Amino acid sequence: MEHVMKWKAIRDQAIIATGTAVYIPQTIYQPYTEADRVLYIEKADLKEPIIFKTAHPDQWGVSLDDALRAKLKDLLDKDDNMFENCGPSVSIRLQWPGYRAWTKQIPTMDFKSPKGPITRGKLAKNIANCVQRFIEEKEKERMEVEADRRWRVGTRYIKVEDLILVSLHHISKGSWQPQLRLRTPLSNIQLRRTLPSSAY
Repeated sequence: MEHVMKWKAIRDQAIIATGTAVYIPQTIYQPYTEADRVLYIEKADLKEPIIFKTAHPDQWGVSLDDALRAKLKDLLDKDDNMFENCGPSVSIRLQWPGYRAWTKQIPTMDFKSPKGPITRGKLAKNIANCVQRFIEEKEKERMEVEADRRWRVGTRYIKVEDLILVSLHHISKGSWQPQLRLRTPLSNIQLRRTLPSSAY
């Protein structure tokens, strides 16, 4: 399916200047039943991926840390409107390896005056907030039994500060999934487990 090809193509197309080329190996969300897959994917008007490109350095991706703090002066087209004609909210979905699928709704409108669609910059911040919430919730849960422990999230594992938002993909009607890559090498993240907790 075309949206799956676009998801996979990002990894080949993305220009990387900072961080790593290691992406979080998410599966792509899809509805459970065949009827829903037809209705929400095949018959839906899925939009093009939203790419988060920056200048200084020129690359695809903005750190979630910067997005959370709204430090986005280098995000290109940050004031462009997103999600026009998409209804009042969309679902942001994470299919993080080793954890149950997770979803959170975000508004498509910014209720500042005058009210209008959210911008690319505000969207980056909203996604960063979603990922932060996901990590806070999942840190308290056990990973699935056969999970690859390298992808564990939490204070001594993968944190928001370790992640870069590259793109956001329309993967079914009303649902979008972010493509994330590591800002911090996995080897450095794994070293944290050997440090005393007072180091945090």
